[in-house]
Amino acid sequence: QVQLVESGGGLVQPGGSLRLSCAVSGNVFSSYAMSWYRQAPGKEREGVATISSGPGTSTNYHDSAKGRFTISRDNAASTVDLQMNNLKPEDTAVYYCKAGRFESGRYVDYWGQGTQVTVSS
Repeated sequence: QVQLVESGGGLVQPGGSLRLSCAVSGNVFSSYAMSWYRQAPGKEREGVATISSGPGTSTNYHDSAKGRFTISRDNAASTVDLQMNNLKPEDTAVYYCKAGRFESGRYVDYWGQGTQVTVSS
């Protein structure tokens, strides 16, 4: 069973930075594509950033995150981080970590419980 635990959320002023981290346990971390999603009150969950499984990892970002957020992974530590800079009030949301890979012919996703990010003065 794969378990994901997010940390690093909190309250930050506009223009500030936060670094979210997701620790993954239970299986071969390097085989999972890792993503960060977020869900603001009253809105649907949306993808923020994705980093592929190795080797030769690639990244993709939501347009709103490009140039401000950076996703990275440490396969030795089984963690994936999201560095968020120049935060805006519209970045306020619960941020979720997701691990995904093909298992027995179908794509399976595992989710963390989420961490709250609030951007406010």
